[in-house]
Amino acid sequence: MNQTTTRISGEEIARQKDFCAQIKAMNAPLPARPLAFVDTYGCQQNEADSERIRGYLTEMGYGFTQDEAAADVIVINTCAVREHAEQRVLGNVGALTHTKRKNPNQIICLCGCMMQEPHVAEKIRQSFRHVDLVFGPHVLWRFPELLWRIQTRRGRIFETPDEPGSIAEGLPVRREGTVKAWVSIMYGCNNFCSYCIVPYVRGRERSRRPEDILSEVRELARAGYKDITLLGQNVNSYGKDLPEDVDFAWLLREVNAVPGDFLIRFMTSHPKDASERLFDAMAACEKVAPHLHLPFQAGNDRVLRAMNRGYTREHYLGLIRALRARIPDIVLTSDIIVGFPGETTEEFEDTLKVLKEVRFDALFTFIYSPREGTPAARLPDPLSREEKAANFQRLVDLQNAISAEKQAAYVGKTLRCLVDVVSEDPRHNLNARTAGGRLVHFSGDPALLGSYVRLKITGASTWALFGEPAD
Repeated sequence: MNQTTTRISGEEIARQKDFCAQIKAMNAPLPARPLAFVDTYGCQQNEADSERIRGYLTEMGYGFTQDEAAADVIVINTCAVREHAEQRVLGNVGALTHTKRKNPNQIICLCGCMMQEPHVAEKIRQSFRHVDLVFGPHVLWRFPELLWRIQTRRGRIFETPDEPGSIAEGLPVRREGTVKAWVSIMYGCNNFCSYCIVPYVRGRERSRRPEDILSEVRELARAGYKDITLLGQNVNSYGKDLPEDVDFAWLLREVNAVPGDFLIRFMTSHPKDASERLFDAMAACEKVAPHLHLPFQAGNDRVLRAMNRGYTREHYLGLIRALRARIPDIVLTSDIIVGFPGETTEEFEDTLKVLKEVRFDALFTFIYSPREGTPAARLPDPLSREEKAANFQRLVDLQNAISAEKQAAYVGKTLRCLVDVVSEDPRHNLNARTAGGRLVHFSGDPALLGSYVRLKITGASTWALFGEPAD
């Protein structure tokens, strides 16, 4: 499954920056600075990709707007994980016919995982004629060249090569805010869970070199970022394709050794590759947040086999026990799919048993969404939509009760929290996060943004805590 990772040369990246300079020169005579609108759907990896798109656009001389009608260039970065997200994207893209009609020179670009699905790209080609540029995740690094071609030649461009993927270093980045930062440590996925489209659109697992990751983290720490999240479809597979004898636990320790006062978060971990070596590193590294997002998806072994998850219910529960033995106050979150094809209500009961035993702090829950081209989409699915919805509601009700109890246990405690958002809510104008990632609303001086504060927790709801400065 692993292959030699293709690494884009520095010369190729320099060539893309030359295209940036040419576009900037083309835009210079305009009476006003041209504007770009970048809209992102889906996961944190997409957010990180959009930061690179904004970085390129900045080098091209564009400013930014949140108004589609005011934009000279629109880039929509799409997600293919669930049908609902795809329908939202298509609806919003369809609505752009109005902005294009008012501004025929507007350039509309679609990128991201949806565009790597052949049937979606063809639908865009046939039914969304106002879209100028379509490109997949594998060629994001060539965005300047593709945009330059659109601006200098007639015709639409569809660039969605079927390839295992590559790694490009040195792309410019325009980050959102100055407190939190994403750092991609690897790309792609080799797991091929039977319900998941990601390996088909993101390509094979490929790890960034440790020195490149650590250089980026050092730069972020020097710039004052306080919350750094390491990203990968399965971070626990990091390093398997590298010539060095390194793994994710080793990388955590190296990032932890970078000077600076910041928290290290990461996602996503796959249970089949989670190990006690990883848990030892989490416990030993004082900067690593006491939080693990470990998707288990279903609590029944037959369903897990049908999902091609690579572990059993007991293996998963054993991991949780081993982790809690090392970090008793660990915050645990997970993903669950309800109504996987063939899952019976009796099998679903096993999922509820896992919830009762583990008592997650929070869950991301979904009713199964078929993805064209995946094995699960071809499986018989006799359970009705109504039965799936009823099971889903039972799951949500149980988890809400558990989350409310866990949140209430924070009341009266004083916690070190990072202030990460200035809110417009007049009741509490600041939002902060505990080390474990729990949201805390409180009131204070907006100048606290980006600072650590000690907050006494005075109240709790199912999804949030409420506090006041302790000092």
